[in-house]
Amino acid sequence: MYTIRLAKNKAASLLIYILIMITSFIWTIVWGTHGHVRPPNLPISEYRVDQASNGVTLHTIRTPPQNIGLKAITANITDLSDNGINGGFFWQGYLLSIAVINDLPVKGQPGDYGSGWFNIDRKRGTLVWDEKAQTFTIQVVENANELKVMDRNHYWAQGGVSMGLTNPDGWAAQADSEEMPVINEKRMRSGIVYDRNNNVYLVVAPTPCTGEQFRTAILEQVGSGQLVDGLFLDGDGSSQLKVADYLLPGDHREVYQMITLLK
Repeated sequence: MYTIRLAKNKAASLLIYILIMITSFIWTIVWGTHGHVRPPNLPISEYRVDQASNGVTLHTIRTPPQNIGLKAITANITDLSDNGINGGFFWQGYLLSIAVINDLPVKGQPGDYGSGWFNIDRKRGTLVWDEKAQTFTIQVVENANELKVMDRNHYWAQGGVSMGLTNPDGWAAQADSEEMPVINEKRMRSGIVYDRNNNVYLVVAPTPCTGEQFRTAILEQVGSGQLVDGLFLDGDGSSQLKVADYLLPGDHREVYQMITLLK
């Protein structure tokens, strides 16, 4: 009897051991196939179209600052392979707004007239991405020498006119002091703004609107209430956008500088 009981105990122990091994094996498979699966990557850029309550339609590209490029061109943006929107102001091929990457203007050499080194004739709002500091700032300057960054080999700067998103009472006076063109006339508009999470938004309104209407629509529709500040860019017929097959040609004119998506 003792021998039979011992054999039964050994058989039960062996069965328990086998069950433990099988359970362990199953959990290893489950953990190996599911436990280390990374969530799918979010798209680096997002494109959307919204209509504000004041009737202004906004076409918006959201992207991180490291996906932004600045480029000198001589074309309508919709005729290019690059995705992006128009940049700063220009006249007869000369760039009138700062467009600088790592202390190099997009057209010519530092200090050259019309190269993108200057906000020509006046200090104007300039959006600066400081890669080392991982911060955006709006700096009102006349040339790229005046820009404050941690490392002059790791930044980009795009000039325009200050939008003053945190200055509801004084933004219009500031824009006027920076010689914002046709601010009170209804024209197509372009802008660049950023939020508290360092997302940057490229915005084009094909709806003719005043500067105030454009600014109001951006505050309402862009950035989910997280916007910090931004700039008015060149507008009217220069307000152009290309994202894959989505095209806004403005009035089909050539422009001379654009803000591109690198990916």
